[in-house]
Amino acid sequence: MSDALRERVHDLMPQAKADLTEMVGFQSVHDAEQSPPEECEKMVAWLQEAFTAAGFSDVDAHETSDGSKAVTGYLAGPDDAPTVLLYFHHDVQPPLGADEWDSPVWSLTERQGRWYGRGAADCKGNIAMHLTALRALDGNIPVNVKILGEGSEEQGTGGIEDFVPRNLDLLAADAIIIADSGNFAVGKPSLTTTLRGIANIIVSVETLGSAMHSGMFGGAAPDALAALIAMLASLRDAQGNTTITGLDASQTWSGVDYPADAFRTDANVLDGVDLLGSGSVADMVWARPAATVLGIDCPPVVGSSASVVPKARARINLRVPPGMDAKHAQSALVDHLKAVAPWHVKVSFEMEADGSPFVGATSGPGYDTLVDSLKSAYGTDEVLLMGQGGSIPLCNVFADEMPDAEIMLIGVEEPQCLIHAPNESVDPSEIEHMAIAEATFLTEYATRHARP
Repeated sequence: MSDALRERVHDLMPQAKADLTEMVGFQSVHDAEQSPPEECEKMVAWLQEAFTAAGFSDVDAHETSDGSKAVTGYLAGPDDAPTVLLYFHHDVQPPLGADEWDSPVWSLTERQGRWYGRGAADCKGNIAMHLTALRALDGNIPVNVKILGEGSEEQGTGGIEDFVPRNLDLLAADAIIIADSGNFAVGKPSLTTTLRGIANIIVSVETLGSAMHSGMFGGAAPDALAALIAMLASLRDAQGNTTITGLDASQTWSGVDYPADAFRTDANVLDGVDLLGSGSVADMVWARPAATVLGIDCPPVVGSSASVVPKARARINLRVPPGMDAKHAQSALVDHLKAVAPWHVKVSFEMEADGSPFVGATSGPGYDTLVDSLKSAYGTDEVLLMGQGGSIPLCNVFADEMPDAEIMLIGVEEPQCLIHAPNESVDPSEIEHMAIAEATFLTEYATRHARP
């Protein structure tokens, strides 16, 4: 069975590439200021057609509270079979500047064995993986299968978190496969067992009623941008450790090690530039809080004038490790910035998304089946257990609403994919091997699942 399944998946890879070519062509950024809304609509229509053709019934698009579309569908197995929910998201990150890409952003391009384009890995490569696994089984699936495709995951605007509790009849499952993660490296099968949470804020600083001539007033007039820079600088110490008052930043990671040299390569760190923090790489990216300044609103260099800046603002992303409450961390960040603001400047805050950290299944019939399926697909005796610095707030919603379900994170998004960055890509061998693993899981899970 394994050899036959492997051959069927291999034969389906040209279709997987064709699928991904079409999907990457949709500029499905769920933000009308950055991409036409009809691009997201086209992506949704494509999904409905593709999963219907794969044998699913009632493949519907549901508008959620943030205006995005959630895609659901159902493929019936035997009456007494367990149910598996396959998750993905169909929105993508903005391109971050087409001039920084070595090939067209919205056109799947093959170079040196990898497939490039926005969403090629995150998360449209995982959609291609799901479809390839399902097609390889050709309807011979001894479990019930449901799908949930999210339309605003990258924007973090909460539509799907509101949708899930209201639609448990469509989504209830015994095992949930979250396909928005990946392996430690190409060819090294891995399960993501923890996720850091997220707490975003926007901080605004105001000092003057208008910009004032820096020659006439500079030196005594309070500079809003200088104040903001000082406040942001206080979020890290000289080693790069996060230093937010009230948040512990000393946790350690007990799973697989992340060698510093490998991380430097994966993160494209320039020669001679130090890595941050006093802990190991794994400690810093999986076990400790991390504050990142995502953007600053201030006069650009080109077009700036000789003026004292009257107002400035910044968007800050705080990653929250397991064991730490996201709302508490968000409040601590706000309190910290208030406390360090100089010169009695006027400071205001806008709370953005927050999501709790997550710990996934590490035992149970689903977990055991998936580990064995990954070993079989990759021809290895070892599956690595790793963390992810990224956040998927939906995982906690699933855990709250379906406490008996095993939730497991896999996918095609290994470090070379450069998700969220220019020149995102996917290694097609990861789509192939992960499709084999998922198809094997769907075939074997029913025999290990024991209903209460």
